[in-house]
Amino acid sequence: MKDDFYHFQAQTTPFAPGIEIHHAKGNYIYDKEGHKYLDMVAGVSALPLGHCHPVVTAAIKNQVDRYMHVMVYGEYAQEPAVQLCKKLAALLPDPLETTYLLNSGTEAIEASIKLARRITGKSQIIAMKKAYHGNTMGSLSLMDYEERKAPFRPLIPDITHINFNCLQDLKFITQDAAAVIIESIQGGAGFKIPSNLWMQQLSKRCKETDTLLIVDEIQPGVGRTGSMFYFTQHHIVPDMVVTGKGLAGGLPIGALTTSKEHMSYFKEEPMLGHITTFGGHPVIAAAALATLTEIERGGYLEQMSRKEGHFRDNLQHRNIVEVRGKGLMLIALLPDDQFTTQIVDECRNRGVIFFLLLYEKRAIRITPPYAITDSEIEFACTILKEVTEIYYPNSPKIACL
Repeated sequence: MKDDFYHFQAQTTPFAPGIEIHHAKGNYIYDKEGHKYLDMVAGVSALPLGHCHPVVTAAIKNQVDRYMHVMVYGEYAQEPAVQLCKKLAALLPDPLETTYLLNSGTEAIEASIKLARRITGKSQIIAMKKAYHGNTMGSLSLMDYEERKAPFRPLIPDITHINFNCLQDLKFITQDAAAVIIESIQGGAGFKIPSNLWMQQLSKRCKETDTLLIVDEIQPGVGRTGSMFYFTQHHIVPDMVVTGKGLAGGLPIGALTTSKEHMSYFKEEPMLGHITTFGGHPVIAAAALATLTEIERGGYLEQMSRKEGHFRDNLQHRNIVEVRGKGLMLIALLPDDQFTTQIVDECRNRGVIFFLLLYEKRAIRITPPYAITDSEIEFACTILKEVTEIYYPNSPKIACL
């Protein structure tokens, strides 16, 4: 199968390991040769409850037996989608009560850009330097990573970039801006956490300038940081919230939530202002509703802080210069970026799956399922530390660069 994978399936890097997957369950992935891998990535934060959680799979099977796709989005009242949107409204602060369901996080970002321009009549979008919101043309336009953008230009115009978590740069938000879009925690940049002061002042500045604030919770959201949505820890209420990744427990989904008044702009002038065929798919919506319900009642959020602390304690090592992030959205920062890929590869050879980040090349991604146990945390951290010794046998303890 591996030869067919490399030949017939599109590749995104020259380095895909091509593990031949046989099955996955809980916190583990199993290949066709019988090897077992502890999954510390969770499909890049897309599997909050781990692989094939029985509550999620039961919801999927039950809905498949009732009906699957019946009509394009927004025409028929389908119970799983209606109940999911209602659930999101209950979890988010007022007036965030109306949700447009899509197929991925980047599609929801695209919808948010369109809606912001439609509501305000303005075109400028202010994004953060080192942002990552997806890879479709609009989402790609929000990046300032020219190496990734240049081959695909021209992209959408009128995008301005400012520094994340920088109070001085808030002055660049003016009445000309339709929206400011942020990740509540910057993912690809190295799991950078904003200060409470910056979040508060950003929200205030947007209100002063009649600029919409869009918060991307695609990776931090759905409980990964200890609250269902990370921005709520800063006591602000954005104009739009975008979710995805872990929302459907392993199935593809994106969601844009805003006020009913704002969402109404997609209905008229022009009618069908945003369209999707498979957004709000009943099987995926059923999985998402089951995922949110299980996260709430399973006690996962209450365990996040303790599990974060257990990771931090077990990642104390001279070759790990910093542990950064929140909850179970963490990175271990290496002394430099010489061996990051090799370290990830060797950890996988020893039965633990870690991953990389887009911008921060020194980072080892640690985003496991929420049910990760203390013994599994200890095992994964031990493997990582042992492997760093191979590549940094004499590395001194250094401060974060």
